Amino acid sequence: MSEELTKSYEASKPPFRGGGAGDMHLLEATSKDFINVAVLVNKDNPNYIRPLDNEINAVFDPAKNKNYKYGETKRWVLKDGSNNLIGRIAAYTNTKYINKGTDYPVGGAAFFECINNQQAANLLFDAAKAWLQSKGMEAMDGPINFGDRDKWWGLMVEGFDKPPIYGMAYNPPYYEKLFDGYGFKNYYNQYYYAMGVDDPLPPRFAERHAKFANKAGYRASHISIKNLEKHAEEFATVYNAAWAQHGEAKEITKEQVVKLFNTMKLIMDERLLWFAYYKDEPIAMWINIPDLNEYFKHFNGRLGLLQKLRLLWMKKTGACKKFTGVAFGIVPKYQALGIDSFMIYEGGLLLQHKGWYHTYEMGWAGDWNPKMLNIYKSLGATQSRRMVTYRYIFDDKHPFLRHPEMEYATSRG
Repeated sequence: MSEELTKSYEASKPPFRGGGAGDMHLLEATSKDFINVAVLVNKDNPNYIRPLDNEINAVFDPAKNKNYKYGETKRWVLKDGSNNLIGRIAAYTNTKYINKGTDYPVGGAAFFECINNQQAANLLFDAAKAWLQSKGMEAMDGPINFGDRDKWWGLMVEGFDKPPIYGMAYNPPYYEKLFDGYGFKNYYNQYYYAMGVDDPLPPRFAERHAKFANKAGYRASHISIKNLEKHAEEFATVYNAAWAQHGEAKEITKEQVVKLFNTMKLIMDERLLWFAYYKDEPIAMWINIPDLNEYFKHFNGRLGLLQKLRLLWMKKTGACKKFTGVAFGIVPKYQALGIDSFMIYEGGLLLQHKGWYHTYEMGWAGDWNPKMLNIYKSLGATQSRRMVTYRYIFDDKHPFLRHPEMEYATSRG
């Protein structure tokens, strides 16, 4: 974190006019106020990119968020004595939120935003804690999403010198102090890695590629948008096989993937979505998308007809020069054989030295997933960000334990 950026945050934070906790008051949040808090807190940060309003609102819409089948949410905003918005937080329960090694119910503290004031932060954290306790929770993790882990998951503690990629949580540097000050502990680190698209891959990638290219039955190719149903079935096959080891009941159906792919059609670049096959059976996948924040940074939270037309024009003219990882997985039978190197090298043969993209930033991998981190490092990539998922246990009944290491070589982030 640069000294200049820290000073910038200190200078630009919204005014706090109250003198103490009594001057601040919590209110149940409206959608408008909830979104506006983030805009106010980050208004003078040149690297902040406002998420789409409709994507934030969808998280809290039971008609659009399937997780409401398994839990519930509540949102608050905090105002100072002059009625200025100075903070927000959401809390949620979700019976599908499971972490290996945890045998007690854990809720979520989500979408935290706050001025640089520990009293204000404590009021927000206390509200989430009290509500979660009333729902039978015994701890809270945060800041995490009421949904999948590929969006708005974790607190950024390193990597403030560049704009966030699409779906990445982004916050002022002082938030780390506010979480630590309340008593949250580092449950696990989340690491992002990045590289230049034209950076040469290490020699072993070419060696492993040659090994499989000379074996009958093995091939790798990117998808065709004309065959999305076929690729949706392949995605479900690899995903379910690879993530069955996770133990979190994350199976996905072909129909769900078809729906997902259809929502991605507007921004999808088929050259970035790859599968490896053995005798035409999918055995691995490497799924990427253009960094949508390269488009959304121009839209100020909106995505109406005009913004969609502008997006299509920017896509056609190659305005987006970054792409990012969405999913990576290998069917267990084929792990540790070098299939990942084979598939990625095939992708490199197509993507490198064309000028289409210049930066690749991979989805996060937890410190509990060293195999995935080793894949990132094996590419020659360097760490670009560090996020933290924190845990706060409500009493001393449960000892704090960090997230246990997991024995699998796939990731989604």
